[in-house]
Amino acid sequence: MAKTNNLEAAYRATTYRVFLPGGICDLRVGEPNETLRCWLETTGGTQFAVITAHNPGSVVVDDASNDERQAQLECDLLEGNYEPYAGQNLPDAADAPVEESCFVPDLAPEDACALAADYGQNAVICGGIDAIPQLVWVEDYES
Repeated sequence: MAKTNNLEAAYRATTYRVFLPGGICDLRVGEPNETLRCWLETTGGTQFAVITAHNPGSVVVDDASNDERQAQLECDLLEGNYEPYAGQNLPDAADAPVEESCFVPDLAPEDACALAADYGQNAVICGGIDAIPQLVWVEDYES
């Protein structure tokens, strides 16, 4: 699915919950998060990404397919020497599905987008040491 105003609004109307050692961070696009900023500073992290393998192309698929895809994404991250942390994408809309996700420290936007493209994703959430999550469209990094 290509970038649309409705799709962008849906991504922005989502809380990206991250389960970090020592606590939970609830991230929103464009909103700084002091807990995450402190965590990045403490760990020496300079960038991060939130990525999922659920519901490719923003089309809802069955739980078993989502679980299998998510497990493979986690394996790909570990094989790439990344340390993913569990997360959940929690949409504001009551009828939208909750998705498992991975919070990945030190995953550059271009690498996050390449991996997301492999899983049919439209976008990822990325940020830097300022801990302000940004919506990054995969198509903007495709060549």
